[in-house]
Amino acid sequence: MYKPVSAEDAVKIIKSNDKVYLQAAAAAPQVLIRALTARHEELRNVEICQLHTEGEAPYANPELKDSFHVNSFFIGKNVRHTLKAGNGSYTPVFLSELPLLFKRNIVDLQVAFIHVSVPDQHGYCSLGVSVEATLAAIDNADHVIAQVNKQMPRTHGAGIIHISEIDSFVECDEALPVHNMTEPTEIENKIGAHVASLIEDRSTLQMGIGNIPNAVLSKLTNHKDLGLHTEMFSDGVIDLILKDVINGNYKGINRGRALTTFLMGSKRLYDYVDDNPFIEMRASNYTNDVSIIKQNPKMVAINSAIEVDVTGQVCADSIGTRMYSGVGGQMDFIRGASLSEGGKAIIALPSITNKGISRIVPSLKPGAGVVTTRSHVHYVVTENGIANLYGKTIKERVKALVNIAHPDFQEQIDKEYFELTRG
Repeated sequence: MYKPVSAEDAVKIIKSNDKVYLQAAAAAPQVLIRALTARHEELRNVEICQLHTEGEAPYANPELKDSFHVNSFFIGKNVRHTLKAGNGSYTPVFLSELPLLFKRNIVDLQVAFIHVSVPDQHGYCSLGVSVEATLAAIDNADHVIAQVNKQMPRTHGAGIIHISEIDSFVECDEALPVHNMTEPTEIENKIGAHVASLIEDRSTLQMGIGNIPNAVLSKLTNHKDLGLHTEMFSDGVIDLILKDVINGNYKGINRGRALTTFLMGSKRLYDYVDDNPFIEMRASNYTNDVSIIKQNPKMVAINSAIEVDVTGQVCADSIGTRMYSGVGGQMDFIRGASLSEGGKAIIALPSITNKGISRIVPSLKPGAGVVTTRSHVHYVVTENGIANLYGKTIKERVKALVNIAHPDFQEQIDKEYFELTRG
């Protein structure tokens, strides 16, 4: 029965020591978050379980550490400070396996906060712009509270749920957080051109959000019959879909559809996906399943990194021992692309940081996490070129990666690696 209540009344169900899951990314239910945080004086040790979320995270204020603890499965900017402050933790997990943590009660959820479109005439809502592990949270939480938003797009796919699966409804009319595209730099455009040169017609793409993915997409306007099977996408794909460059006609699975588990971008993107059957939203244990990904011939996975050592080890989740983001879906797609017929696993990054520090290094920083092993990556791309590592010896890899490092650091990297290994 659909009977809306106030946010304040809806969150009264939450008790001290409960675990609460928040729907991710641009679907983070801000009305419910604000109402829960307002109860901080009467609550103790409530664990907020989440992937990256857009918008405010007031519960992550270290001053509220007695009331709330943040358990991040992927660390976003709005909660990154909690790890140092002591009111947050990081749980490493592949995005493909996150739903299993709930299904197997490894993370025992009491409450799920979700963000849905208005119910249709048959009583069905859509999870809109983010599905990820939310279906598993709904199935396994004791109580489900929905923020029902007139501005949440109604997307197709697996994120359609009936009101009978929801215990409490809180209505609102709020714009979703937007992530507007910016113009890629000269370096990012060079990287984009190198990556685009590796993409053949009839390939299926996985890529994230940001200037490098946008730079790649901008170089694909003359390609034909591309597919999209990714964990997330943004505005950069819209024009390629409209031009029939991305049509999914040669995908090995979910042919004729663009597959994703969440999306984030401008209002144009949210309007475009609303009631659009070409866009298919699925849970992350489907989109990121290696056995499903590899069914797409010429699967191209494009991911980034914090640093890469000259043997091909990829650190993408930490700066030394300091956790920065998370494992996410990088390994899911790197492995899926590697096993695909004609597939390519690509790591793309600028050769130096904004502070002028080399990101191609003789060895990873002490404590740095290896998200993608040296055995998994096929290509590493910087603005200086493409290093093809697949099937190459360590000696060949070192040479190839030094060659795409920033020219100012090439000699130093080569020398330091030699000194590290000559004993």
